[in-house]
Amino acid sequence: MSTPGINRNPYAAFKIPEFKNFIIGRCLYIMGLRMTGTVIGWWIYLLTNSKLALGFVGLAEVIPALSLALYAGHHIDINEKRRLLLRCILAYVGCLFLLILLSTDYTTHYFHHWTIAVLICAVIGITGAIRAFSGPTFSAMISQIVPKEILPSAASISSATWLIASICGHASAGFLIAFLGINKSFFVILFMIAGGYFFLSKLSVKPVFVTIKTKTWQSVKEGISYVFKTKEILGALSLDLFAVLFGGAVALVPVFAKDILNIGPIGFGWLNAAADIGSIITVTTLTIRPLQRQQGRILFFAVGGFGLCIILFAISKLFWLSFAALLMSGCMDGVSVIVRSTILQLKTPDELRGRVMSVNSMFINSSNELGQFESGVAAKLMGTVTSVIFGGCMTIAVVIATWFKAPSLRKMEY
Repeated sequence: MSTPGINRNPYAAFKIPEFKNFIIGRCLYIMGLRMTGTVIGWWIYLLTNSKLALGFVGLAEVIPALSLALYAGHHIDINEKRRLLLRCILAYVGCLFLLILLSTDYTTHYFHHWTIAVLICAVIGITGAIRAFSGPTFSAMISQIVPKEILPSAASISSATWLIASICGHASAGFLIAFLGINKSFFVILFMIAGGYFFLSKLSVKPVFVTIKTKTWQSVKEGISYVFKTKEILGALSLDLFAVLFGGAVALVPVFAKDILNIGPIGFGWLNAAADIGSIITVTTLTIRPLQRQQGRILFFAVGGFGLCIILFAISKLFWLSFAALLMSGCMDGVSVIVRSTILQLKTPDELRGRVMSVNSMFINSSNELGQFESGVAAKLMGTVTSVIFGGCMTIAVVIATWFKAPSLRKMEY
């Protein structure tokens, strides 16, 4: 299945037809998910004119996603992954039909707007449960599609396409709302999700590596235990968790744009996109020219650089400097995404992939949601600028602490 030197070709994974189907299917599915989230955010705000309601949308999704994550890992490992993934997508299609029904003129006419908002949150709760299973399943399948020697480049390609699909989904949803309206936008999303199902259905049936039936809690503990005893994985996840938790200034970008930099909607749009642009640049570059050595050490410098960029953003009073700081923070985050995802793929045994990827999902999802909450609370207590400076400093402190606590991560190369 492999040939000498194939791991030096960053595009080697594309020579495998099944990997191409996997990437296209995943890309369409992720775009659909991100478009759904953006459309719902706009829809909820139109219905309620309440910022708090937007917070409840995120809460409605993250609670089931985190609550089911550990069980999902156990379930993924003991079941055939292709079938499980296709069932998740079909369940998501069912949720889209419910959203289409809720966005019709009939529903709007006969139901109170807050009733519709509550029903939307209920549907979002179901999608959060689906996300608990689908996300780790995607990650766990990569090693069953490509040989181990090209796994780093395949992981980089997967991360790059996920990021691009996520950003394109957010951006295109705005145009869909403007030109088609909310109800018809969901039909476009349904078409994309169906396209993802078509390509993913072309994958072959995957082997199940866990053949010995164990109790659910015992199985879950095995996954958690493996993460905590494998310092490279624990260190990489911890760096990402605390960097996003303390250094996530994205939630406060509207405040900086309006009250500190005094820029209009167009300037705010560019500022909001800066970190994503930086991430795409880095992930694309590292997919074409992968890191050859000292990846663990580079990860530390990238997360530390992320913290410095956040501090620079906090003290900047100039739009171009603030934009550059967020752009560079996205570049540093892109390095972290690539190295962390590759470490997870290389260090996780096949029989534990579902459980480890689910723990990873908990770290990533909780850091994003809690990071937004932390940013708001810290800004309220300390003031906007001080809270972001504090977050950047805490990120650097976590990097220094992890540098000494996880020497195997610092020395890791792949």
